[in-house]
Parts: sequence; structure tokens; C-alpha cells
Amino acid sequence: MAMTADEVLKMAKDKEVKFVDFRFTDTRGKEQHVQVPMKYFTKDKFESGHAFDGSSIAGWKGIQASDMLLMPDPSSARMDPFADEPMLNISCDVFEPTDGKPYDRCPRGIAKRAEAFLKSSGLGDTAYFGPEPEFFIFDGVTWNVDMSGSSVKIKSEEAPWSTGIDYESGNMAHRAPVKGGYFPVPPQDTLMDIRNAMCLALEQQGVEVEVHHHEVASAGQCEIGTRFAPLVQRADWMQILKYTVWNVAASYGKTATFMPKPIVGDNGSGMHCHQSVWKGGKNLFAGNGYAGLSEFALYYIGGIIKHAKALNAITNPGTNSYKRLVPGFEAPINLAYSAKNRSASCRIPYVNSPNARRVEVRFPDPTANAYLAFAAMLMAGLDGVTNKIHPGDPVDKNLYDLEPEEAKKVPNVCASLEEALMNLEKDHAFLTKGGVFSEDFLESYMVLKHEELTRFRMTTHPVEFDMYYSS
Repeated sequence: MAMTADEVLKMAKDKEVKFVDFRFTDTRGKEQHVQVPMKYFTKDKFESGHAFDGSSIAGWKGIQASDMLLMPDPSSARMDPFADEPMLNISCDVFEPTDGKPYDRCPRGIAKRAEAFLKSSGLGDTAYFGPEPEFFIFDGVTWNVDMSGSSVKIKSEEAPWSTGIDYESGNMAHRAPVKGGYFPVPPQDTLMDIRNAMCLALEQQGVEVEVHHHEVASAGQCEIGTRFAPLVQRADWMQILKYTVWNVAASYGKTATFMPKPIVGDNGSGMHCHQSVWKGGKNLFAGNGYAGLSEFALYYIGGIIKHAKALNAITNPGTNSYKRLVPGFEAPINLAYSAKNRSASCRIPYVNSPNARRVEVRFPDPTANAYLAFAAMLMAGLDGVTNKIHPGDPVDKNLYDLEPEEAKKVPNVCASLEEALMNLEKDHAFLTKGGVFSEDFLESYMVLKHEELTRFRMTTHPVEFDMYYSS
């Protein structure tokens, strides 16, 4: 049950809270925070907000207009399980102090506008999302990038490459092979207790856990499956999950990452996103068509597939994202839908109840800003519904075994961040409907991403020495 401001203040008093942590998310998806002592956390904070300097946030305001307000959302209040002193965490929306309106570039505000657009369209009233973020837990990672060269080294006692290391406590020897991490019992799975601790911490913060397990990649790849929820709430939970994974890993003396492709030659980390649209308590994706889908759901899939290359710029937002989306490997690069084929970008999971009918979009990865990614996918799907964009026939064959001529007919997701940004630039009208994403925000987003792209282009990669040093 969502709390009111008065209920949050009472909870803080009952829990003897010493500090309140105001949290918000920047354009790249990184959570930021500022803390206030409990004596300054009054009802006025919910009504007037907390002032901060927005000029230090990448892609936001210039120093000449830096004042901004954090408006705490009482429904998101939860106790922090990691702070030494009792601390209350609360998610915030960013507002303009001059006119009291939501800040155009606040990702959580964009997600709220997407939910409002759905309701105003009359197409539905609730969009449910259920992401499945994968991540790696390593013993340590070191890297160096400077004028003298570049390097990276991953340390993982669980990894296949560690069989020859003479550890002080001895070499445990039990290891899953490359691509063999899904999912043998301990001692091969060394991370079960850490995941248990993560799940308990998530539950303490109001995020319901449904499953957890080791994933396919051998060196510490994991997944924690949490329950679906409405769009904004589910994006809030994604931020809580990342915070929890990082901090529990650190408490065990380890480090966690949501990078899509930290390891060469083993599986990357995706974030399959289950989604459905409801109206008046009815699942609009349930019907009598293919795999129990409705016409509404098929059109929704049509919108996702049509706009997938533009979506990639938001759902797969880094240069590293495209090291996972490579043809010929177990990656969902094919823009098709299927009830059986996991190589299709849109999969229809088998379910027992029409209420559970949903579409699983498989190309996103967990470096995506959840607020932006969920909002963008919803807008693409609704565009498909509005314009009756049919996705064509399903593809139930193994897409990797298609004959070359047949394979050419199946389009793919983008192969690089540069390609994705080019597609977003020319195909974003579906995002700006109803003022959900503004032209100003999209332009600022692309500027940030082009900065990343330029840095990547200008940095010499060690593999280039391997390929070209003796040429």
C-alpha cells in the first residue's frame, strides 16, 4: 500500500531514522543522492521540495540556470539496509523552481508522462513491466587507460581461467566450463549465499523476489528475477536492485557489474523485458490469436519491431552493448517474434493463465536507464497499436539455421551505438507524442552518447595491436 507524506514521517519517527536520502536518476541511468538530517525532514519537503545544483549532472542544466528541486515521492519510501545509521531512502522527481513544473529531462518524469499518455490515449490504463537483468560478480577488476596504453584484468576464482592459480586457501577446482554456468549446484555455483543475501535485502526494501540463479556465463554471471509492476514503480525497483547488488557484493569483498559484455568469449548480460498493457483490470494482450495473443498484442509487437533500431539507442545505450548483439551467437538480434524461439527479439512466454499473457522483448541490456527504456518501449508498442502495424508471421524455426536467402529477409537490431543514434535521430516521432519525450531531451541525450562514442573511437584497443602491429 502506497504511503502518504504523513505516514512516511511517522515511519521515520518509529524507525528512529537519523538521515533521509533523496534519490534521483540522471540521463545515463545512474542514481544520484543527497542526504538531510532527520530534524530537517518535515512535511515541507514533500510540498516545497529540496533544492540542489543541477549543473553538475551530465546532460542537464548549465551553470547559469542550475537551481532545481527534488520532490520526494512518499510511495517510494523504504529503509536503507546498508547504512550504518538508520536511514530512509526516497525516490524523487526533479522540478523547475521557477514555474513549479516537472523538469523536462528528468527520466522519472519522462516515465510518468508515458504512463499518463497511455491513460489519455484511451488504449489502456496500466503498463506492466518485468525486466530480467543479468549481472556479473567478480573478485576484482583492474583497468588502465592512458597515453602509455590500455589494459583490463578480471579476477574470478570461479572462472575457468583460474584453474592454474595457487590460491592461499587452495584451489577449489570445481568450476563450470565456458558457457556452462546455467546452472549446476555448489560448489560450482559459488555465489548462492551472496544472491540469497541480495534477495533478502531486496525484500526488506519492498521488492518482491520470485527467483534467483547462476546464469550461463561461467565466471560469476547471475540473475535475480523480481515481480512485475507498473512502469514507474518497476523502474524504481530496478534502481533499488542495482544498488542492492552492488552493495551486497561489496560487503562480501566482491564487485558486481551490469556491463553487457565484460568477458570475451562467454555469454553477455541482457535485460529481457516482459510487458503487457491492461485496461479496467483486463489484460489487453490476451486473445485467441497466435500463442494466445490478441490483435492488440500483435500490433504492439509490430511497433516494437518497426522502431527497434531507434529503441536500441535507449535500450542498448553503450558501445559495450553491441559486443553482446553479434550475429551468429546466442543473442536476440533477429527482429521477429516467436513463442518458441529464444533467438527472436520478441518472445511469447508459455503461461497457464490469460492474465499472465505478455511479450518478452529480449534485446535490451541492464545498462539502460530503466525509466527511459520502459517508456520508450511502451511508446513504440502503442504506436504499433494506433497505426495497426502488424509484425507479419511468427518465426518458429531456429533463426541461426536459416538458409542465407531466408535469413536475409529477417531484419536485425543495430550493430553499433553509432547506427542506433542515427536511427533515433531519424525515427523518434513516436517518442514525442503527447510530450512524453521532448526534442530537447532527445537532443541532449544524443549529445551525451556521441561524447561516449567519440571517446571510444579515439582510444586505441589492445586487440588492434594483435591484429595490426606487424602489418
